[in-house]
Amino acid sequence: MKEGPRSLVKRQRDEIIEHKVGDSNPVPNGLSKEKVMPQKIRASIAYGVGKGFSKPEELILDDPIKAEVLVNIEASGLCHSDLHLVEDDDKMFEFPAVLGHEVAGTVEAVGPEVMGIKPGDHVVATLEQICGHCDKCMGGKAHSCRHQEECVRQPGEPPRLQFPDGRPITQVLGIGGFASKSLIHQNQLAVVNNQVDMAEAACIGCATITGFGAAKNSAKVQPGDLVAVIGTGGIGLNVISGARVCGARTIIAIDVFDNKLEFAKKFGATHVVNAKKEDPVEAVRRITGGGVDKSFEAIGFTETMKQCWDMLAQGGTAYCIGLAKPDATISLEIDPINLLFMQRGFKGVWMGATNPKHDIPYYADLAVDGRLNMHDIVTQRIRLDQITEAYEQLMRGEVIRSVITEF
Repeated sequence: MKEGPRSLVKRQRDEIIEHKVGDSNPVPNGLSKEKVMPQKIRASIAYGVGKGFSKPEELILDDPIKAEVLVNIEASGLCHSDLHLVEDDDKMFEFPAVLGHEVAGTVEAVGPEVMGIKPGDHVVATLEQICGHCDKCMGGKAHSCRHQEECVRQPGEPPRLQFPDGRPITQVLGIGGFASKSLIHQNQLAVVNNQVDMAEAACIGCATITGFGAAKNSAKVQPGDLVAVIGTGGIGLNVISGARVCGARTIIAIDVFDNKLEFAKKFGATHVVNAKKEDPVEAVRRITGGGVDKSFEAIGFTETMKQCWDMLAQGGTAYCIGLAKPDATISLEIDPINLLFMQRGFKGVWMGATNPKHDIPYYADLAVDGRLNMHDIVTQRIRLDQITEAYEQLMRGEVIRSVITEF
């Protein structure tokens, strides 16, 4: 059975608690014996649910082994999902932990089994953990990999990250990007155009592959399609960009902040709807003359997921992208006869059905060429000690993405 992201991250923590910095255990089979000294890094730590993010602290990062890559992080985006994970006790991982998964940087060193990545390369991380050899990976569905555990250290191996006194710390999703450096498995990295701005590249690793990928890979938006997007944060704006590049005729952006709706026009929205001022379902039906071919929910609220369903035209499909709270449930009252004749669909999307090694470099090239608007995604560049303030701005709707560029 495939190990889901929640159980995988928790198991990672359970497996490392026996190890300490400076342990005299022999090097396990398969590890490089040409070890460099573990190095000190700076990181912001989450100590528990509702405790937010600490000011920068010193941690110890091991050297790369096997297929690991040591990345000097130059940009780390503040995705809303990381805030969600420290505010809700969903048992996905153990505290203390280093979060952050939108990462771009330069390769500093590689483990002995790394192929296709070398020191000096510019890389972007993805939280997709893929083995590269299971039937899903070989069949072009890496986002459904059956052996995600191969991207983390195994039982008997020392932890990647720990406190100076030897206590291990969880590196969430194998990245731990709210830090100056990180050890990341090669399968969670893609080499990108060295001309792409690092802050913009960091956002490509999550917001773009999730949003743009939902439009391009999951929904396969076609020229002439009618599209609605609920939520115009980093992911929603990338859905709009993807729908525009794919040739959608009408793209309706829906949010509750007028400034964000106006901003969505820069990414290709042809119409905007403020859900505080009018019913979004009625507005979409009025604008389109009956409904949309594809609707996207990019927030994670059950109410807006239902709205996505209700605004579909015959033959349309609703795509749910947003990360909901752990205890959230959704129920739809569907007339079976209506379902048969209306031919509508309701589908969840994980990471934009992305093939990271292919899609991330492609999106980076689009950004460099000016065909993908990443410049306006990055609202501000901040220091590592400004995470809390930047998330407060995000919740007030004042920014799209804050990106750490000073560590």
